[in-house]
Amino acid sequence: MGCFCSKNTRWTPGYEEPTVLAAETPFTVSEVEALHELFKKLSSSIIDDGLIHKYSLYVLCVQIFDLFDVNSNGIIEFGEFVRSLGVFHPNASVADKTTFAFRLYDLKHTGFIERDDASIANCIFLLKEMVLALLHESDLVLLDDDVELIVDKTFNDGDAKGDGQIDQEEWKEFVSNNPSLIKNMTLPYLM
Repeated sequence: MGCFCSKNTRWTPGYEEPTVLAAETPFTVSEVEALHELFKKLSSSIIDDGLIHKYSLYVLCVQIFDLFDVNSNGIIEFGEFVRSLGVFHPNASVADKTTFAFRLYDLKHTGFIERDDASIANCIFLLKEMVLALLHESDLVLLDDDVELIVDKTFNDGDAKGDGQIDQEEWKEFVSNNPSLIKNMTLPYLM
């Protein structure tokens, strides 16, 4: 007779035990488990099959590429690369970091972070990841529904005018009141 698990566990293709991965990498078991949660979210963004497909990352990569391709010619030149990465330097101004983050979330390039954006799922995903990162720092654990409520509240707090979108001035004010929103925009090894 074989062994069978009575627990209704859904194993995904390519899943590896966190203890094994922790033994083979610098991560702790709890860090690997946190990375698995992030992986599950990324892998369910377009096709919920437990795998990250090229297109899932493609959408985000295009957005980031466009931020680096300052002159919009379809290529990133060395100067654009260095200047764009400059925003992550510890000496970069909060204003530059705030502007860069706004451009990242302005998915349609309309000058607004919009709730009804066709690609809002990516924006909400990034916003969720910011919320989860903040919660991780305080060792809080929340259910997905709770995180959704926090994301909604966060968007509503940023949308000071209540018009369903966040403009640049609202974003600047929101970041000045919540500096942790751009905390991850500084590369610590440059300090």
